[in-house]
Amino acid sequence: MSVGTMSSESERLRNAMVDRLAADHAAKGLTLRPEVEGALRTVPRELYTPGVPLNEAYENAAVLKKWRGEEAISSVSAPFLIAEMLGQAADALGGLAGRHVLEIGSGGYNASLLRELVGSSGSVTTIDIDPQVTGRAVACLATAGYDDVTVVCADAEHPIAPGRRYDLIIVTAGAWDIPPAWRDQLTDDGVLVVPLRMFGITKSYALRRRGDRLVSESHRQCGFVSVQGDGAHEVRYVDIAEGVHLRLDEGQQVDPTVLDGLLAQPREEAWAGVSLPPRTALIDLNLWLASRLTHEAGEFVVLTAQETAIEAGVVAPSWQFGTPATLHDGTFAYRSALRWTDRRFDLGAYAHGPEAAAAAGRMVEHMRAWVDAGSPAPVLHVLPSHTPDGDLPDGAVLDKRHSRLVLAFTPHEKGTP
Repeated sequence: MSVGTMSSESERLRNAMVDRLAADHAAKGLTLRPEVEGALRTVPRELYTPGVPLNEAYENAAVLKKWRGEEAISSVSAPFLIAEMLGQAADALGGLAGRHVLEIGSGGYNASLLRELVGSSGSVTTIDIDPQVTGRAVACLATAGYDDVTVVCADAEHPIAPGRRYDLIIVTAGAWDIPPAWRDQLTDDGVLVVPLRMFGITKSYALRRRGDRLVSESHRQCGFVSVQGDGAHEVRYVDIAEGVHLRLDEGQQVDPTVLDGLLAQPREEAWAGVSLPPRTALIDLNLWLASRLTHEAGEFVVLTAQETAIEAGVVAPSWQFGTPATLHDGTFAYRSALRWTDRRFDLGAYAHGPEAAAAAGRMVEHMRAWVDAGSPAPVLHVLPSHTPDGDLPDGAVLDKRHSRLVLAFTPHEKGTP
């Protein structure tokens, strides 16, 4: 293929990718900002995915993954995640032109998009802990002509340059906590966009700095490889059956002996008796359940399952990659797959064990309460770990290493924003 033909094919694939992203945004009730769309149509993604076939470079999936055993530890993120997070940042700041940006988690592609967005009066610094990743980023950025992006190899858990502050910090790795350095390096009204894991559930939050705390302005469902270095936090998994696992992310203690044969026991189910439209934000329901079930007897856990286990009927979770569940006195309950009727759905729970019917019923009561409250989305408050209880806003509190996180749900009338 000639250089001219290659360039033409690259442009065709790039524009087709962006067309799909715009349609995906619309299907989610979002709008792809014009300047983000322009950047995506400008930057040749294949220059940041060396060795990957051209058509794969423009698929809506993460590529060029680096593995440690069976765990992906770096990748060039999926375009839809990049587009949504750039949109979150631009919405929160009213545009990115002239802004000074720190990207945590490098690779080069997202940094070049940011460079397009901030323009000649802004700046972009990108940092990664892995010298192979930063080395590749330097080479790819140079090939693409973005030689004014600063690339740093260091652990971003700590300050990058003493005294330097940024209008935007955007993190492209899954974080379990928010270190003080991220807050302190923001300008007084700066924004942090970060995929943050709470109760084993990850969402991308746009958090605005307000003094010594951060408050969310938007959130999106997402998934990223985990932060490495001093900020790393290992997720533990416990097998419950062949291809079925419990994710333990907040210090839960589970006795494996109570799991033996649990799913082979008769299944009880309960349904909320609601009729919800397809666009209902069920990730908000998952966090509602997590924030409430955590304070009941037993352990709140997250159920994950392989496709083979679902096809075999071993479990029927709401989402195979992360479903709210509880384990208490030998009884296991989880949010079930949806029950559809004429393009609307009901919410349910399945349970196994001696108190299965009651456990499924309790979970469904919480789901019904969320619907009755108007299906609210949470606002996340991030405060320093030393903050006294009396200074916390109302909401469900989750203590991390550096932070106290508060999820606040404000009920509203059904049908209102």
